[in-house]
Amino acid sequence: MTTRQSSSGIHPRLWWRLLLLVPIIATLWVPWYNHLDPTFIGIPFLYWYLLMWVPLSAVCSAVVYFKTRDLT
Repeated sequence: MTTRQSSSGIHPRLWWRLLLLVPIIATLWVPWYNHLDPTFIGIPFLYWYLLMWVPLSAVCSAVVYFKTRDLT
């Protein structure tokens, strides 16, 4: 059985899986969002920033799933 590799020698599935790190880093690095301004419809930045990442994380997961499910 052979596997496809990119020109850099790294399996393409790995590159797509790195996309899963984006929501993790964006929500765990607290100094990026640990403030109240700007508010959005009266909601402090801290809350709407974290809530924004719920659907964005689902989108990132879906993209990774659909891009890597057919790769062998």
